[in-house]
Amino acid sequence: MTTDQRRPADDTGAGPAADAGTGSRTVRVGSACAPWVRTRLRTAPGSAAALAVLVLLTAFLAAVFPRAVDAYETEGLHHDISSTAPQHSLLEVTSLPLGLEYPPALREEPLRKATTGRIHRELLSRLADPFHPDAARSSYGVHTTKALPAAEPWLPRPNTLPPRFTYSAPSALPAHSTLRSGHWPAVRGDVHTDTRQVEAAVTAETAATLHFKVGSTIEVPTQGGNPLTVRISGIITPLHPENAYWAAEPLMRAASLVPDPGAPTPTYFWTATLLLAPDAAPALLGTIGEPELFWRIAPDASPLTALDVPRLRSAVASRENGPGLLELRKIAGPTATLTTDLDQVLLSYEAMRSAISPVVAVAAVGIGAVAAVVLLMTGGLIATRRHSELALLRSRGGSLRGIGGRLLAEISVCTLPPAALGLLLAVLAVGQARLWPAVYGATAVAALVCVVLPLRTTLLHRRPQLHGARDDMMHARPSRRRTVTELTLLVLAIGAVIALRRRGTTDSSGGVDLLVSSAPVLVGLIAALVLVRLYPLPLRLAARPVARMRGAIGFLSLARAGRSSTSGALPLLALLIALTTAAFGGSVLAGVADARDDAAFTATGADARISTRGDATALTDRFIRKVRGTRGVDEVSPVQVEYGIPLPAAGDGSDTAADSVATDSKGVALIGVEPRSYARLAAAGGLDPIPADRLRATGPPDDRVLPAIASPSIAERLGDRPYEIQSMAGDFKVRVVGTQSRTSVMDDTTFLIVDAAALPHRQPTTLLVTGDTLDAKALRAAARDAGRDISVRTRSEERAAFADTPMQAGAERIYAAAVAAGAGYALLAVLLSLLQTAPERATLLARLRTMGLTTRQGGRLLGFEALPQALLAAVGGLLVGWATIALLAPGVDLARLALFTGPGSGVPYTAPLRADLRSLALPAIGVVALTAAVAAVQAWWASRRGSITELRAGDTR
Repeated sequence: MTTDQRRPADDTGAGPAADAGTGSRTVRVGSACAPWVRTRLRTAPGSAAALAVLVLLTAFLAAVFPRAVDAYETEGLHHDISSTAPQHSLLEVTSLPLGLEYPPALREEPLRKATTGRIHRELLSRLADPFHPDAARSSYGVHTTKALPAAEPWLPRPNTLPPRFTYSAPSALPAHSTLRSGHWPAVRGDVHTDTRQVEAAVTAETAATLHFKVGSTIEVPTQGGNPLTVRISGIITPLHPENAYWAAEPLMRAASLVPDPGAPTPTYFWTATLLLAPDAAPALLGTIGEPELFWRIAPDASPLTALDVPRLRSAVASRENGPGLLELRKIAGPTATLTTDLDQVLLSYEAMRSAISPVVAVAAVGIGAVAAVVLLMTGGLIATRRHSELALLRSRGGSLRGIGGRLLAEISVCTLPPAALGLLLAVLAVGQARLWPAVYGATAVAALVCVVLPLRTTLLHRRPQLHGARDDMMHARPSRRRTVTELTLLVLAIGAVIALRRRGTTDSSGGVDLLVSSAPVLVGLIAALVLVRLYPLPLRLAARPVARMRGAIGFLSLARAGRSSTSGALPLLALLIALTTAAFGGSVLAGVADARDDAAFTATGADARISTRGDATALTDRFIRKVRGTRGVDEVSPVQVEYGIPLPAAGDGSDTAADSVATDSKGVALIGVEPRSYARLAAAGGLDPIPADRLRATGPPDDRVLPAIASPSIAERLGDRPYEIQSMAGDFKVRVVGTQSRTSVMDDTTFLIVDAAALPHRQPTTLLVTGDTLDAKALRAAARDAGRDISVRTRSEERAAFADTPMQAGAERIYAAAVAAGAGYALLAVLLSLLQTAPERATLLARLRTMGLTTRQGGRLLGFEALPQALLAAVGGLLVGWATIALLAPGVDLARLALFTGPGSGVPYTAPLRADLRSLALPAIGVVALTAAVAAVQAWWASRRGSITELRAGDTR
């Protein structure tokens, strides 16, 4: 091409020379070619759109995950603080008044409303960061800490003991209650220590219990001898009894019947709180009730986030016993102290979060690895489809930098806007969470696509490549570099599995250990490398007998499967990691459900449990018949329970004296059951099977020995000899005929189970009710009709109590999303691996159709060709998922995720990780089914296209 040919013409079509008649004129230079990015996007809009959708979904998942974790952790913090009883979550600052050595005026001044209110406002300001006080729910004032007896004869005396009252002068009483009768307590003039009459209010519940009326008076003992008269001026009703204003001191709301701690026998007396006007507080200095100033600061949990917890705990510790306490004493007085149980609430919250976060991190690392591999597969698909085009550019003098820059520009257009849109969708989907972790996640996805895809595509053209070179698994030999890499990954996987089994999913500091959390991914990676090495062996073995069979379909499909590119390790890796992650996530969800079912069954023993308080009262036959007739009841099993049955001293040397004393002091629980119904309950609850006939007592009643099922410790103690038992059910002999590790009747681990029909005095105390459609309301109505001490507990309600906290629900949602994402990426990996070789298979079908291949035979050919890798991935994923769960189960305890019910509740059970068959099998079956479906669709579609379209001259496919 000459210089004149390369020079662009102007818009008018004239040459570049200047017009001689008009002089020189400006020549406008046009573009030599269309822009690269626009041309490529117009040429392959489908590929660009598919890449954009993949980046959008992956960026959304990467951005929404940290926001979802932040959201459920913050919601869990709000739930734990708000659900805790106000008296345990608020901050209470108390201070003693000045001593008697100070003048009365100086002692009275700190107790007046103006002074306590000023201190309250200063405390709110000082505690604003990081506590965020809720001023509307906070209160302050003065109260007596010692309950004083009242001698008025009209007051009720349950055990001839006079009631005792405390006196409080709280702030803002009219704002938290309504006046039912009388008027609000008020003061006339200034109140001093020697004031002898003040007004007070009581709640309607207290007035009804203790016979208060407007105008009633109570004489309060004082230090000077002359009593302080407190006159009831009004009866009030709390607006929000559950509010911290009333809940912090329950006696303000209602009177309580409490036992006398100094009485030798159980005796009770009434106690309550009388509410004075705030300005009447100085009068309490003259009483012997030991007055105290208080400021109750209720925290507002709504502005708090999970990141504030360490700072909040540090601030609480500082205010309780640290530099912060000195600051409080400068405001509230030298004797001021701060008491709160908020630190225990935060400690319980952090224990819950530290137990759940590592388990969630396993799912996050798994899905992140699968997504990264799928993106690499997408890059491989792009490199394969554009290999000829880029090779031509390279042969025409294109530099690697120039080609890479053009690919980067092209991919950036398909990546950056979808990544930004995914980030936006994540922010809109989950509010009230940090932005920067989501930005980092979406940016990481965009950077991976924009960097890895151009690099992988460009670096293949560093050297000229001859056409037709075979690159298949059958003839590929691993290099030394690959062997070293695989051994390094094997060592990392072994180390991660050992660390997880030994110390669990958390590191030494209680945080997340990424190496341990990546154990499932590393196991899947090692399995993929091993399977890739072993893959040619079964193909070679299967090809020999198939070659002797009639027909070319089987042999041709196996031959083509063996000639798959060595890049097939990447789809296999994606499938194994995806299937392992889905299996692990599904097993976690199944383990959580199973643990809750087991705990609910342990708590009730059946679908419903009806019992008296402490199993101390016998249930009547009439009540049992009424329960049997209740709607939805299938079977009722009466059970007789008696605790603390003493065992006789050991007669031989089978156990030590210390063991005998310990067992005898505790006693054993005696359980009388109906053998057949109890055997059915034990089988339904997954307990040790018990033959019902073994509990049947035989022989005459006078000399009968009752067969007994005992707990292992009791069975070891009693042996196989008969023992005399003395109980409320009668005196009889028992012989242990079997053992059971636990029983559905109780949580106790020391028990004896006998046939209730053989007991001398049969008195059922508990009913175990079974039925698929139990009516809990009808059961409770029957219990109310029978007596006040009968309780009804249903299995469904007990189970629902374990799924109450937002942190548990959030972690379960993430695992459910991880299972769905793992399955989706697995299916996407199958599609990408099939699309990568789709043009080659289409050309093969076109050539074979010219030789008489039918559409049905084409479908069988493609199906048999793809089946070996699909079966390898499915069976390998199933086995690797099962092995991963078996290896990691000792280090994973799902107890807090499954059974935690709130702050301070504790976790009494363990919840080990178990393999779930559905989570293992369903994704594997889906991979095989999708592979077969894609092969059938491609064969059908290829039959609709003409052979001329596929067999173009010069096509080297």
